[in-house]
Amino acid sequence: MDELPGLRERKKERTRNLIAQEALRLFREKGFDEVSVVEVAAAAEVSKATLFRYFPAKEDLVLHRFADHLGEAARVVRGRPPALSPTAALRAHFLDRLAARDPITGLNDHPDVLSFMDLLYGTPSLQTGLAQRYRSQEIDALAEALPDVPDSTPLTRRLAATHLIVVQQELSTANWRTMAAGRTADEAYADAVAEAERAYGQLMTGLDTVYPAGTPAGAAGHPMV
Repeated sequence: MDELPGLRERKKERTRNLIAQEALRLFREKGFDEVSVVEVAAAAEVSKATLFRYFPAKEDLVLHRFADHLGEAARVVRGRPPALSPTAALRAHFLDRLAARDPITGLNDHPDVLSFMDLLYGTPSLQTGLAQRYRSQEIDALAEALPDVPDSTPLTRRLAATHLIVVQQELSTANWRTMAAGRTADEAYADAVAEAERAYGQLMTGLDTVYPAGTPAGAAGHPMV
């Protein structure tokens, strides 16, 4: 008798989770570049072919954790209240995620999260994969979600989407560096909020209001220190 569809899906999910767990354990112990796909498959007791059915590339064994967030910015923009601009909606969403200590913001000091972030940001190939695939997909989705207002073009919408996605990712990276330096999420929360307000504020007001004509090189209305 054939397995019921629900049972098959649960078995697939268990296998996928086991492979991902074993991969992350090995990567943490030895380093991403020091572990082969064959070694991961052996640890999970599956064949190499089975592993690749679930994770087409070695980097996917780590980067799959971002899959739930793919398209998130586009969903926020599409679902925003009429009174909010896209930038204001994304700022409010990021601030909400900071308050919740969502790992995607970098402001989370749980040991498992810190270990994962150390692996991610300490491995150039993972950084490249994150930038080339996930950032590009996020920008594409957000560009499609932005309103087609007068004088906008596909290029201007993509440029706007690029600014918005990069701001979010740079804020998250800065927060992770703060965590890696030893501050707790609670200690760093107020500073993280202030930085987010400044970053999104620059997008909302325009860079010329932050760096007006006549501002000396290396200064933003104040001398360098």
